[in-house]
Amino acid sequence: MTSINHRKARGARFAIAASLIASRAIAGISTRGQQATPPAAAPSRPPNVVRTGVTTSGVARPLSDLKPETIYTVEGSPDWSVATKDAVWVSSARVNHVVQLLPSTGKPGLIATVQRPCSGLAYGWGSVWVPSCGTHQLVRLDEATGNVIAEIPADPANSEGGITVGNESIWMVVKPSMLVRVDPNTNTVVSNLELPTASENPAFGDGFVWISSFGHDQLLKIDPKLNKVIATIPVGPKPRFLTIGAGSVWTLNQGDGTISRVDMKTDKLVATIACGIPGEGGEITFGAGSVWTALFDFPLTQVDATNNLPVRQWAGKGGDGVRFGFGSVWLSNLMQGTVWRISPDQK
Repeated sequence: MTSINHRKARGARFAIAASLIASRAIAGISTRGQQATPPAAAPSRPPNVVRTGVTTSGVARPLSDLKPETIYTVEGSPDWSVATKDAVWVSSARVNHVVQLLPSTGKPGLIATVQRPCSGLAYGWGSVWVPSCGTHQLVRLDEATGNVIAEIPADPANSEGGITVGNESIWMVVKPSMLVRVDPNTNTVVSNLELPTASENPAFGDGFVWISSFGHDQLLKIDPKLNKVIATIPVGPKPRFLTIGAGSVWTLNQGDGTISRVDMKTDKLVATIACGIPGEGGEITFGAGSVWTALFDFPLTQVDATNNLPVRQWAGKGGDGVRFGFGSVWLSNLMQGTVWRISPDQK
């Protein structure tokens, strides 16, 4: 996922820096007998990320070849999503909404108001759990009404972080890098665990909490009974988003655009899959025997879990969030204001 607010903040920082440079240059114009102050150097911009996509013959195809079953129009910036028992809910931070999408009708349903929903969505106990970067809380929504049931003090560590459900608990990383465990029966934080810096995206699988450590190129394995990191597994550079499937944890690595596959039984890296989609933003999910990733300009990439190979990759304008549910891939096109429901059986 790419945070709109992050991009705006980054642009604001460049604008402020440019203003300071200009004012210093003006101040450095000397009168006779005074030493002129040389202008400050312009701030260096990060290097442009080049996304080559998959170069294997027969994998690349245009976005026009991707045929959605249903297209939902969502106001603002549809992004994170989660499947519940009868719907898919999607966040839209630009308009402070979390929107229910109904597979039964092909139309949006309830709309809940949450200030700057961010850092993923989770589902459990008849509720949609929404981290809020606006109120710095974890917001619990009733799936039947969209009403707020509880607001739990929990400031998301990163707008690009995450949240997961497992072992009768909700798990979320809060600032600075602290894993908290929330009891859904009391709506309170019942334990916490300090993590390495920039370790912010959790997933639950095989009885453990797994967290990608973006700052250390690692995958952390946490025993919820001990509330302790029990394994640290090297993966690809800058792992951000992760998913569980086929006995493995899969990380989408923003440093080089690869996917790392870690076996949950052996805690070993078993595959590194080149997908050519580096850079910030995006997401990853698992369903129908495949890993699916989303990213701007490469809205959907499919990796076959039986052979760890990319089999299809669609290029074009769209993408940023992806989730699997109701036998379909749900693709959030943030800039286009749509969510596509897609059959995994694409030709």
